[in-house]
Amino acid sequence: MSEAINRHEFTIFFDVKDGNPNGDPDMGNMPRMDPETGHGLVSDVCLKRKVRNYVEITRGHLEGHQIYVGEGAVLNEQHRKAYRALRDEDVDQLKELKPKDKAEAALLTRWMCDNFYDVRTFGAVMATKVNCGQVRGPVQFTFARSIDPIFPQETTITRQAVTQEGAEKDREMGRKHIIPYALYRMDGYVSGHLAEQTAFKSEDLELLWEALVNMFEHDRSASRGQMALRKLVIFQHSSILGNAPAHRLFERITVEPVGGSARSYGEYTISVDDSELPEGVTIIEK
Repeated sequence: MSEAINRHEFTIFFDVKDGNPNGDPDMGNMPRMDPETGHGLVSDVCLKRKVRNYVEITRGHLEGHQIYVGEGAVLNEQHRKAYRALRDEDVDQLKELKPKDKAEAALLTRWMCDNFYDVRTFGAVMATKVNCGQVRGPVQFTFARSIDPIFPQETTITRQAVTQEGAEKDREMGRKHIIPYALYRMDGYVSGHLAEQTAFKSEDLELLWEALVNMFEHDRSASRGQMALRKLVIFQHSSILGNAPAHRLFERITVEPVGGSARSYGEYTISVDDSELPEGVTIIEK
């Protein structure tokens, strides 16, 4: 049975070896990094994409688990599904659609939340020409940041083929950017208050944890062949509004390198301080 959820915070640690976890298209697809400190970055959007893909692969055939921001999706057509379900008239030929009143606007937004997992989870701005309103999602990710500075390497590759006829050479060359090794940390939030508004329930939360643990298993590519979720730490509150400030809980998680320049997960020690926890807060590790 579906149950309302309380507030949660969570932290994930994942690593990459000889790969590129999130290339920057404005920088020739180089791994994203903080230019001031040299630490690697992975955007929240990148990680949400992997969660969406996992849910679509494993639950996409089930009612209420469609993915709104899917590969090749036309968002206005996604919105049109709500109008098609709630109105008797033919809406397929109309380029612009707006709610008739506040009541219909609420029904359209609710339909989108009920049918699209990522809308009720992450929220969405759906105020386009086919208007379904706006949803503020209960689940939010930060950018992931590497524990240590990263040192991207540019490698040259060759291809035993050419792009077009008449080329002088029988092969072409290209470049790839890789990180020899990096361990990343991302912090996230689950609002019990906003979960009530989008009908994000306990089974949705369990699916989120499942997706985070397994999201790299179905995302292999030449540049992401050796990526893994190493640890998930959850701070579970006993109330909807929470029992302690999030930053105080995140500060309980520390990471220390065992030696010098780390080249594997085993060369880090991750510690979670569970002593004198605030009343109403429970730590879950996966």
